[in-house]
Amino acid sequence: MKYAFTMIELVFIIVIIGILAAVAIPKLAATRNDAKNAADCQNVVTCLTDIAATYTAQGDLPASISPACDATTAFISYTSTSATYNNTIPNCKAPNNTIVFAAASISL
Repeated sequence: MKYAFTMIELVFIIVIIGILAAVAIPKLAATRNDAKNAADCQNVVTCLTDIAATYTAQGDLPASISPACDATTAFISYTSTSATYNNTIPNCKAPNNTIVFAAASISL
């Protein structure tokens, strides 16, 4: 006698796989967005640090400061006297106030 799966057993297996896929796929998509937000937030923090260090060392800001600043143009605006993070990245702990450059110091 041959043993095989019945049609109802195969249907149950397909339903179980479908339920697992319905739960797993949205979780994976959310994880990808969280990783992108974390990378953007780290670039913002790095850029703010680079802006402060460049201004302290040179007394002025060049057009391109660092690759991190080039990657955050949608989140940070800066001039020769200040830098502002626009607070648009979810769960980012970067300072969201304007950093003003003074003659010899930087105030946060």
